[in-house]
Amino acid sequence: MKSNRNEVIKKRYNRISRVYNWMDQMIRDKWRKQLLSDLHGEILEVGIGTGSNLPYYPDHIQLTGIDFSKGMLSHARKQAKQISFPLKLLEMDAQEMIFEDNSFDFIVATCVYCSVPNPVQGMKEMRRVCKPDGEILLLEHMRSDNPVLGKVMDVVNPIVVGTYGANINRRTMQNIKRAGLRIRNEKHLFGSVMRSLSLSPNK
Repeated sequence: MKSNRNEVIKKRYNRISRVYNWMDQMIRDKWRKQLLSDLHGEILEVGIGTGSNLPYYPDHIQLTGIDFSKGMLSHARKQAKQISFPLKLLEMDAQEMIFEDNSFDFIVATCVYCSVPNPVQGMKEMRRVCKPDGEILLLEHMRSDNPVLGKVMDVVNPIVVGTYGANINRRTMQNIKRAGLRIRNEKHLFGSVMRSLSLSPNK
């Protein structure tokens, strides 16, 4: 079942990869800068997509980017030609990473856990490969805390998933806790729908 769901989502993201940068404009430049500008060491970006975050990383890092869509990675490789720091791009499922435990100083994901079939498993994998004193940084959109807007998002979600591949009503804060991650810092960027989060692996 998981394999079938993965393949459906891969096909959707391969299909939209050519226009994804236009769709990704919901993430403002200043949010990316605030999230990424002070990072250092070995960094993993989960769901690197077309590489929209690459211009916002500092030059002194070593970055590994993974995505399970070949189409998205092909665009990320074009974007990678513009950066100067060491970068590895790998086709990989966020739910089953090949990395050893405690591999990375920072792990980054921006609007990824709306589309991972099993978000809790993906977050557990981030927790596993993050160093005990490391940090996990997320920019995520999620179901609104407003009862009326939340219900509207529930109704509209099947349409969005069918065309875009992303769920707009994921209960991401609950999923974070279920994955065993601890919230260090939380900022509401667009109501309660878009948030910037700093997480501890809490090992």
